Amino acid sequence: MKFCAAIDLGASSGRIAVGSLDSGSLVIQEVHRFKHEAKASEDGGLRWEWAKIVDEVKTGLLKAQEFGEIISIGIDTWAVDYGLLDAQGNLIEEPYCYRDSRTDGLMQSISDSLGAEWIYQRTGIQFIFFNTAYQLHAARNTAALKGAATFLMLPDLLNYALSGVQSNDITNASSTQLLNAHSQEWDWELIDKLEIPRSIFPALHKPGIKIGNIKGHGKLDGLSVVAVGSHDTASAVAGVPLLSSKDSAYISSGTWSLIGLELDKPITNAKALSYNITNEAGVADRIRFIKNVSGMWLLEESLRYWNSQGLTLTAADLTQDARQLPREQIINTNDPRFAKPGAMPERIAAYCRETNQKVPDTPAEFARCIFDSLSDAYAQSLRELEDAANVKVKEINIIGGGSSNDLLNQLTADVTGLPVIAGPAEATVMGNLIIQMISAGWIANLEEGRKLIAESIKRKEFQPK
Repeated sequence: MKFCAAIDLGASSGRIAVGSLDSGSLVIQEVHRFKHEAKASEDGGLRWEWAKIVDEVKTGLLKAQEFGEIISIGIDTWAVDYGLLDAQGNLIEEPYCYRDSRTDGLMQSISDSLGAEWIYQRTGIQFIFFNTAYQLHAARNTAALKGAATFLMLPDLLNYALSGVQSNDITNASSTQLLNAHSQEWDWELIDKLEIPRSIFPALHKPGIKIGNIKGHGKLDGLSVVAVGSHDTASAVAGVPLLSSKDSAYISSGTWSLIGLELDKPITNAKALSYNITNEAGVADRIRFIKNVSGMWLLEESLRYWNSQGLTLTAADLTQDARQLPREQIINTNDPRFAKPGAMPERIAAYCRETNQKVPDTPAEFARCIFDSLSDAYAQSLRELEDAANVKVKEINIIGGGSSNDLLNQLTADVTGLPVIAGPAEATVMGNLIIQMISAGWIANLEEGRKLIAESIKRKEFQPK
């Protein structure tokens, strides 16, 4: 049997899965999973364990080959982070994590200097402190950027490590706030104003093309490298069986929650800016019209904190306990205090005190606060998306790891008053795989791929109460 291999890297773990077509169904099997994290470096920066990530991906691909013939691989990762190569193609430094503090204050100062409306009308990208534009501006006087010949977003940095080809996928490039949303090319005027050298930006490519072949990696050599939606949300949205009528919304629920609509054209007017909605390039020339809110990160960091205090807890146990509790507190999930690693429960408690709300006491109470706050954030984001796009949404599709949280799914249905359809949890991998399968000629187009996914899985529905 022939397989495609999907490399899907999140901000805390990575996995490699193989996919095949069997009797008209999409069948996927995970072959390797690993954890990774950003760590403080000697210079005080927060950086990714890049060498570990590359080694783990290669390990996973070797395991994938044990299943059968791999006809192609496709790579997706989180957005906004990047690597810099010198003229010889060597990585100059370990890539920074987007949560690093070097961009603190830059979003506001750049918006004030250049004008938020001017930037948004060109790029259509939300203003959030870690955008690549601010990261590169922060690095403009460093030896690393001055010595750089090429800038690659992380999925294409990994493509380069495997194939030697230097090119950036448009779906991830669009997240940088350096791509013109209308021309779908680098916005050179903005790049110049941010004092970022033009010379480091390579050519762009779209999902579905063949980038090259793996070389210099032993048994992996010769495997075809195919461009997918390299921004993991682009692959995830490709894996959502959305209504063709364009009135179904999606929530990609993971470390971050991304609430969005699929549009044919970007919307970069004053109303969309006022809601801080992002227009990112998607698969098959679609636009991902998205609100980005903090997601399971709040619970993940809380669990990390409690574990450091000697409490052994799981997300599943906390969710079960939280189900029995009433709705009592609501926090602003996008408050900047919640964005950085650290003692999350202490920050939530402080927010509740400052806003004259009852302070959660037990881990289950904190979890319930997080779930209620997320569902409220989803509902507010959806109202803003509908208003900006002049669309009335009929259903919400929740995908990703968070789609298995029945409590959060039901709360979302209750607060929005809309039916919620949960799944697939593996939307990112599935979206990655169907793009490879379109490239291989196994399926015709995105719509056929989405239909294939819908017919290959069981999805769970939640009606508002």
